[in-house]
Amino acid sequence: MNNKGKKGKTGKKSPRPSHSGRPVSVKKTSSGSSRRKKKSLRKKNPIKILQRIVLICIIVIVAFAACALGYAFFEMRMEQSETQSGQEEISGNASGNGGPEQWQAEGAPFIDVELLTPNSYSRPQISIEQVNYIAIHYTANPGSTAISNRNYFENLATTQDNKVSSHFVIGLEGEVVQCIPTSEISYATNSRNVDTISIECCHPDETGQFNTATYDSAVKLTAWLCTRFGLTSDQVIRHYDVTGKD
Repeated sequence: MNNKGKKGKTGKKSPRPSHSGRPVSVKKTSSGSSRRKKKSLRKKNPIKILQRIVLICIIVIVAFAACALGYAFFEMRMEQSETQSGQEEISGNASGNGGPEQWQAEGAPFIDVELLTPNSYSRPQISIEQVNYIAIHYTANPGSTAISNRNYFENLATTQDNKVSSHFVIGLEGEVVQCIPTSEISYATNSRNVDTISIECCHPDETGQFNTATYDSAVKLTAWLCTRFGLTSDQVIRHYDVTGKD
């Protein structure tokens, strides 16, 4: 037999010819290598997703903090603006110029302006078109101070127990606290709230009688308000004159 023919049949195949006639070597791709790459990508993807989630959370937290700081700053500026306007205005028909020192020079006692936060239970911000009366009240809360009565009015916005307030409160030492501008109504004189400035006076005991310091400040404050609004002594009334109750 022809051994050369057998060798020709069992020998290695020649490379596949290209279109140009040159032999082209065929490279086999490794399926194992491809699978390893895919597994590697799968391992990296969760890490990248987690990093993105953390980054988004950080951005959200920073944005929220910036908004909170901005809101707090806005609230602070609004409060400062309200306090300043309260210090500068005398409420009512006056021009708005002046302050506690000027009011003292005009004959008023020193007035500590501590305006209530606007709310429907003690400061509804309803305008008084014209002041026709000044009403004198007693707090019916023996031994209390002017500021404690003012704070009671303030807390009504939260407790919602009652609708009550006063433009001014005079304490046992003669101190005067202004709670509401006299350009707005207070909840003190029932049907006369619409045209009356109210003054609550503290008293030391159940009799309701004012001590000397409280009485003197009440006289000075009332006289000054009468001058401010062009009122006479006949227009100074008691709570009793409106309601028939003490």
